[in-house]
Amino acid sequence: MATNPALEVKWLTVDEESAGQRLDNFLIRHLKGVPKTHVYRIIRSGEVRVNKGRASADTRIETGDVVRLPPVRISDKVAEKAARPAPAREFPLLLEDDALMAIDKPAGVAVHGGSGVSFGVIEQLRQARPLAKLLELVHRLDRETSGILLVAKKRSALKHLQDQFRERETGKTYLALVQGSWPEKLKVIDSALHKFLLPDGERRVKVTSNDDPDGMRSITLVKVAERLVGCTLLEVTIKTGRTHQIRVHLASQGHPIAGDDKYGDFEWNKALQKQGLKRMFLHAWRLQFTHPLTGKRVELKSNLPSELQLYVHHAQSKPQSAPSSV
Repeated sequence: MATNPALEVKWLTVDEESAGQRLDNFLIRHLKGVPKTHVYRIIRSGEVRVNKGRASADTRIETGDVVRLPPVRISDKVAEKAARPAPAREFPLLLEDDALMAIDKPAGVAVHGGSGVSFGVIEQLRQARPLAKLLELVHRLDRETSGILLVAKKRSALKHLQDQFRERETGKTYLALVQGSWPEKLKVIDSALHKFLLPDGERRVKVTSNDDPDGMRSITLVKVAERLVGCTLLEVTIKTGRTHQIRVHLASQGHPIAGDDKYGDFEWNKALQKQGLKRMFLHAWRLQFTHPLTGKRVELKSNLPSELQLYVHHAQSKPQSAPSSV
């Protein structure tokens, strides 16, 4: 039986990075493995104290506040996971400064643990940088998607960047290889998406009508980068960041992404594997955002991984160089 490290009273002093947070969010971050319902219960009961006084879930904590955390029980599974932390790992850097880091995420690596994945990029980074005060994901990429991933190193930078993503002030462009010849005139896909669960509990997304009350408006911009044998290389810019948005939008037009094991053409995928393409061809290629400290506009690019570039060369219809965008 694993020892339970959480069964003791703890006092936490709020640092500058956590200042301005709601108390409930602060606790949820520090009490990993504790159900949110229990977090709210200990706040309501008064067991959580801020500067020795009771506080509510929406109380904003400030630098120097002392927060009392009561003894809480976490599951043995979570305790064992804490005893066996993620292996430390650094990732290729595209940019790093005091506020943030932009990494070049490889395909096949989840961005965080959960849903059957014991750890991801963020847990590995934290193990590799034990002295870092804060490392938090700004946004997410699917496990099989490679490319640019932002990680905040300051709470203020995290909020600033997430606000930009939410307000659609960032520019996010992907490279995707799709089946068939993409219609030149099809430049905008404006179709609502609806999330649902399969009988086994796995998450899926489908296109729905724009008047569906459970649908979320989703906008994808598409530009042909290069026409290849039996497929098309696209530059895909998303104006909304819905789950599986690009994969579902492109597949809904009859042009699924190469290697997509959820929404793709499975027979085509088998053929692609025999030709050497053993992953989904979706790559977060370009990201534009306003730097949270300098206020300057930043543009980052991530080159196509070698296995994707090799397939582009394989599928080129005639001798020519890859498009400058790649």
